[in-house]
Amino acid sequence: MRSRSSRVVQDRFTGGPAVEVSVRVGEDGLNQSCWASMPQELLREVLVRIEASESAWPPRKSVVACAGVCRSWREITKEIVKTPELSGKLTFPISVKQPGPRDSLLQCFIKRNRSTQTYYLFLNLTSAPSEDGKFLLAARKCRRPTCTDYIISLHADDMSKGSNTYIGKLRSNFLGTKFTIFDGQPPHAGAKITKSRSTRIVNSKQVSPRVPAGNYPVAHISYELNVLGSRGPRRMHCIMDAIPSSAIEPGGVAPTQTDFSLGNVEFFPSLSLLRSKSNHMETFSSGPLASQKDGLLVLKNKAPRWHEQLQCWCLNFHGRVTVASVKNFQLVASPENGPAGPEHEKIILQFGKVGKDLFTMDFRYPISAFQAFALCLSSFDTKIACE
Repeated sequence: MRSRSSRVVQDRFTGGPAVEVSVRVGEDGLNQSCWASMPQELLREVLVRIEASESAWPPRKSVVACAGVCRSWREITKEIVKTPELSGKLTFPISVKQPGPRDSLLQCFIKRNRSTQTYYLFLNLTSAPSEDGKFLLAARKCRRPTCTDYIISLHADDMSKGSNTYIGKLRSNFLGTKFTIFDGQPPHAGAKITKSRSTRIVNSKQVSPRVPAGNYPVAHISYELNVLGSRGPRRMHCIMDAIPSSAIEPGGVAPTQTDFSLGNVEFFPSLSLLRSKSNHMETFSSGPLASQKDGLLVLKNKAPRWHEQLQCWCLNFHGRVTVASVKNFQLVASPENGPAGPEHEKIILQFGKVGKDLFTMDFRYPISAFQAFALCLSSFDTKIACE
């Protein structure tokens, strides 16, 4: 038996053509290659050097390949590779569900396909959006009689809610003024599931386990009435149900998912190495959200200023946005329960137009790429009552 990730790593170490790699199946049903017997100290030193040298995509795929060799490689690689909060890098698929870096904005861009009503999120590999971005997420717009859904997936070509690649969705009301972001798995311990048709089917065991287990609301977005119509800036108000308001303060903590639920394991073979005999998997590194003590994080759009010479509303995107659009926005934390401090001036998410169907998306801690993408998707939806 031979796995693709094993061949990639072997090519890297030998520099020659791929050869057959022997694989044995352990007592717990996990595949173990001959590389598992490599001395731990030597293995750690090799993996540390690979992680340090392959700091950017596409070379960073070698780090992902190392994690797919066997259990021991996977566990050591997980220890070495830090979360985006600490490293500023998106490495594994689960990285899109983890908060971004604290000290800088992580630069991404979104491509829109009008004909198929699909949207694609890429990580910037250069200083400007290009065709060479690293694919992260995809979304498909689904119109319904009373609402609109944006199904978000880890796969560019499979955006169905029953797929193993489904990780969440954005749902709007009929007027396009209120939105809810749903996560496909609990964002933190104690998260409450929202009942839906698919949830009821799963609970009654009438469908394959491939269907996601449920929808967990993680954010609510509202757009206020704009008296100036399309000529004026939109007003956004976002309540992040899964993030405490204290997360933006020095030392503050936001819930961080560490693994995908078992429904996604089939799509990522290397993730199966994490499964135990009981099929139990921890999916977050923080406890229940202390909403009674801290309150929830509230985001609002930064107010633009009117430019007399240009005769338009302006925001400073530091060169990341080049085309004026009502969709452009910057989100900052709103001081709901006290005076504003320096932490309320930091831009947490900015989104803007740079081409006909090309937009930049930059985000930072405490929101994740998935949450940022969903927030930006809400800007694409038609606002009947606001414009």
